[in-house]
Amino acid sequence: MRFSVLLAALAGFVAVGAFAPFGLFPLAPLSLALLFSFLRRAQGPGHGFSLGFGWGLGFFLGGVSWLYVALNRYGGMPPALAGFAIFLFCAYLALFYAGVGALYVRLARGGLWRDALLVAGLWSFSEWLRGTLLTGFPWLSIGYSQTPPSPLAGFAPVVGVYGIGFLVALVGALIAFAPWRKASPAPAVLAIVVVLGAGAALRREAWTEPTGEPVSVVLLQTNIEQGLKWEPQMLQRWLQVNLDLVRENPAQLVVLPETTLPMLADQLPRGYLDTLSDAVEGASGDLVLGVFTRSPAGEVSNSAISLGVSERQQYAKHHLVPFGEYSPPSFGWFYKYAKIPMSDQTPGAPDQLPLELAGQRIAVNICYEDLFGAEIAHRAAGASLQLNLSNLAWYGDSLAQPQHLQIARMRALETGRPMLRATNTGMTAVIQPDGRVSGVLPAFQSGALRAEVRGYEGVTPYIEYGDRPALALILAAIFISLAFGRRRVGAMIHE
Repeated sequence: MRFSVLLAALAGFVAVGAFAPFGLFPLAPLSLALLFSFLRRAQGPGHGFSLGFGWGLGFFLGGVSWLYVALNRYGGMPPALAGFAIFLFCAYLALFYAGVGALYVRLARGGLWRDALLVAGLWSFSEWLRGTLLTGFPWLSIGYSQTPPSPLAGFAPVVGVYGIGFLVALVGALIAFAPWRKASPAPAVLAIVVVLGAGAALRREAWTEPTGEPVSVVLLQTNIEQGLKWEPQMLQRWLQVNLDLVRENPAQLVVLPETTLPMLADQLPRGYLDTLSDAVEGASGDLVLGVFTRSPAGEVSNSAISLGVSERQQYAKHHLVPFGEYSPPSFGWFYKYAKIPMSDQTPGAPDQLPLELAGQRIAVNICYEDLFGAEIAHRAAGASLQLNLSNLAWYGDSLAQPQHLQIARMRALETGRPMLRATNTGMTAVIQPDGRVSGVLPAFQSGALRAEVRGYEGVTPYIEYGDRPALALILAAIFISLAFGRRRVGAMIHE
């Protein structure tokens, strides 16, 4: 029993290779197939719980342990305490898959299709719960592994990342369960081929279309060291770095990253914002930059503000990061050990309008917000471009940067609109509506990414319905499995 749990944990660890930067997307269904084959032979729900927990712990320790860098190197938390905190967090996330393991073993009936639908439905429902409960942490949802060139990427505009996750789990379950049948595995193989073929066909479907003239865009990467960003003696240097980059890179739309000015906007030197505005107005352009703002009531927000030829506008981050940007109830003690600047923020309104800049309607999201597909799709409906401002310097040179870029690629696929990313240390990129990265800057280098970008219009099914179709699919799979399972049990009793 212990050996199978260790193998499950190893399979979870290996599954990280399905995600960026490795991109070995077939590892996702294969890793799940190994876990599901263990679950099929589990010795009771307790064993199933241990198997699911082991897979999840290996997966998250391998995939999100970069959070340690933020707590220890930049948050000032002692190494042992930071390591313990990350372990507890990964263990909490693993509980979602532990529940899948226990429930599957308890409810399984032994039929290929019933069990495949059951475990795929339970798996994807647990991922939806993980992305929803306690404001959600959907990082590394299994569907993110299937960005292009995976054929399953074609389902993104239809059922989003959770729907793709269901299909990944279903393929994994068919691989795991088909060999145990006495009958031919041909129907399972055919089902896998149909799913992959349908995804490949959908990738050729254009749900949206270009609108208007191309816009010249410059995405600026400042590469400011996180450990020095908040040092008072370095403030003047950082202000000059931002100003020089803007002056040297004119365009219709110029973008600086999240919190690129490490202070409140109302505390900036007098005339600094006007100087930035003059720099872009000279080229008939607009500038978007990240800075903290303060309301008349004294509430602090993580914001993106615009300067330049268009009217000044602002977007305030709505979906905040627990512990990093606000303290959940009863967790004030956390800040005795972690020193995180600006960690008491106020969320912006949920229905903020796109920014009208450079002849485009730009739906802005800030860093962690682009993990929440339904929220991004809702804003994208009235926009022609999407813009993400991020600062992943908190996590050093880790998997966080390519993983976040992959998440942004999924958002572009779901909405059928380009996603522009301006980051402090990487990965600054231009992503096309088909999920293709058409330009990216090297990480940990200061630079400017230039591009000609077209706005897009039109509505994908995902923009129209969000996660509802995926949830309907997931719940239907669970219901059908349980309904047929009960019918079989009832027939056996009557016999």
